[in-house]
Amino acid sequence: MAAYAIAHLQEAAPHPEIAEYMERITGTMTPYGGRFLVHGAQHEVKEGNWPGHVVVIGFPSLERARAWWDSAAYQEIAPLRSRHIEGDIILIPGVADGYDPTATARAVREALPAR
Repeated sequence: MAAYAIAHLQEAAPHPEIAEYMERITGTMTPYGGRFLVHGAQHEVKEGNWPGHVVVIGFPSLERARAWWDSAAYQEIAPLRSRHIEGDIILIPGVADGYDPTATARAVREALPAR
């Protein structure tokens, strides 16, 4: 099942280390089947407040996403970003083909207190 690395990154002043990070990151993802799905795009906020930027990287599995994040190659370049850009980053599995949200809704209904 596919998995994703999702980053919500705050605005940052341009810096040579950020450019170097961006130049090198693809080389760290490729061995794990990672590819950018969202990067450098302007997002449109429909509800709430979402300042900054969104990055989404797709991987073939959560295990591959974790292996990329923990890899020596990625850990070597991560400080180039983290020294200059604050943000939140998560790894999350996707849903299986044919996912039906009604099963999740049923579980929510079953967890409701009896009336």
